[in-house]
Amino acid sequence: MQKLIAELMRLYLPADAPAADVLALHVLGQQNVPVSLTGGDGQTRAMMIPFRKAKGLEGDAHWLRLCEVANTLQETLGLPAPAVSISGGDAYYLWLSLAEPVPADQAQTFLERLRNAYFPEIELDTDAVRAPIALPPCLHPRTGKWAAFIHPGMGASFADEAGLDMAPPPLGQAAFLEGLESIGKEQFEQVFQALDAAHQNKPVATPVPAAAPAPSVLQHAPTPGLLLKDATLEDIVRHLHAMHIEPTFRHLIPSDRYD
Repeated sequence: MQKLIAELMRLYLPADAPAADVLALHVLGQQNVPVSLTGGDGQTRAMMIPFRKAKGLEGDAHWLRLCEVANTLQETLGLPAPAVSISGGDAYYLWLSLAEPVPADQAQTFLERLRNAYFPEIELDTDAVRAPIALPPCLHPRTGKWAAFIHPGMGASFADEAGLDMAPPPLGQAAFLEGLESIGKEQFEQVFQALDAAHQNKPVATPVPAAAPAPSVLQHAPTPGLLLKDATLEDIVRHLHAMHIEPTFRHLIPSDRYD
């Protein structure tokens, strides 16, 4: 539990977030604690992008759209791989982390500029970075399902029901987060300026991402961090076993580790 809360604090939560013992109750499903990604000082260091299932429609269009956006953010803008979560209801989320906090207004503008450029069909609240959210993992109060961070290769399996029947082990959730990186200050400023200039139709240097492998290589060995629309069972099991996680979400705890 301590490891998971530490990862949530490292990546997403403001300095004045609820205390660790309160967050623990939230993660255990004993108490729903709405959390704002913006602190009392008006600074934020995380953003969440929703991909909701259209009402009355079947299929995985919202999942495929998330994959397209996540890959674009990495391949085009060179941003670090985002976390992926399921809501416990009917949505997926992408989570962007900032290495250093920025004013909430700037974070909101950044999010809106991203939306305008890459996912204009997605609705964003005007106070998206300030509004309280259901931070995963947590129990969805309406469906009784669990919201959780997931491995991207498993996303398609949640297209019709984006929730878990059982609480995900805290150590397993921490394992999904511990390898993620935050967007650095200079990188954020560079991308922000490029997005803002594009919004105002001004010429500006486009952020240059790291060179990608040749297409023939990508088919067999995807760039680390890039999301897969579909992964083979062997791919998923290999990845989870590397992190000591059973595909059933049971966590294999080494004998010398009990936290």
